[in-house]
Amino acid sequence: MSLELLTRAPVGLLPVLIFLVILLYMDSYKLVRLRVVLAVIVMGGLTALAAMFLNSGLLGLTEIPFKPYSRYVSPVVEEMLKAMIIVYLFRSNRIGFLVDSAIMGFAVGAGFALVENLQYLQLQSTASFGVWIVRGFGTAIMHGGVTAMFAIMSQALTERQMEINPFYYLPGLAVAILLHSIFNHFLVAPMLQTVGTLVVLPPLVHLVFQKSSAALHEWLELDFDADTELIEMIDSGHFTESKIGHFLDDLREKFEGPIVVDMLCYLRVYTELAIRAKAALIARENGLDLPAGERTREKFEELRYLENSIGKTGCLAMKPFLQIERKDLWQMHVIDR
Repeated sequence: MSLELLTRAPVGLLPVLIFLVILLYMDSYKLVRLRVVLAVIVMGGLTALAAMFLNSGLLGLTEIPFKPYSRYVSPVVEEMLKAMIIVYLFRSNRIGFLVDSAIMGFAVGAGFALVENLQYLQLQSTASFGVWIVRGFGTAIMHGGVTAMFAIMSQALTERQMEINPFYYLPGLAVAILLHSIFNHFLVAPMLQTVGTLVVLPPLVHLVFQKSSAALHEWLELDFDADTELIEMIDSGHFTESKIGHFLDDLREKFEGPIVVDMLCYLRVYTELAIRAKAALIARENGLDLPAGERTREKFEELRYLENSIGKTGCLAMKPFLQIERKDLWQMHVIDR
């Protein structure tokens, strides 16, 4: 590899990684682990390889000229493939707030851009320094930014849902495809477009970080107080006078007594774990990392036992008073991992 290529390659490969590192540094709650981010980057890279094969095959099958294909077809193929990784992360409760959705989305795009630029490095090793500026600061940041936008919009639309309707993903996917397509049109000079990408996308993601961090802090405080109040209510003996107590009384007509008792135990154990998860997040905000501990693992085992004891019908009946959202399942994942 020539010295000239060694000086140009970092311009195409490093900017997107540097921005991702900045996002991780800004995450004061340490919502995502470095090893998870690295795994997601690898997944994004594999997606780029899949996109190369698909785009090559579709170009041959459709016989569409390269320029129209790159403007209208490849953005659809590539954004759908990248979106599949984000959907998997949502379905496995590894994304809970806008902060981690932005990080995960950008990580997918970063992995995609790295592999794409490595391929470009092999095919266009003699490309000018200006081309690598566009590839590194424009195309790569675009890939990370639009996938982050998809993840952010999907998170905003689905965070209060337990069962995610696939249609909730469509608005974010449409925006990602549209932005990708506009970028590939090169409506202005490539260098100006690169500057525009840097001016718009990074500040937008930074704004999301600020807003989401504030929302997360507020949610932790309010929900922590509500969970603590519920535990105190159960311990005080006044639980039966509350709305939840009345609801459990109603369930006695539909379920056997032991199952209703298990429901109350489930409520308590779930709430205790929720408090521990929020405490762990608050500790992280202050630079501490609280290990889960054996007692927490035992609580998870108890929770799973109670779920089996109550059964699917009982769990469905509990939803109205548990008011579980997807972010609540995510906070369980915080201390269970």
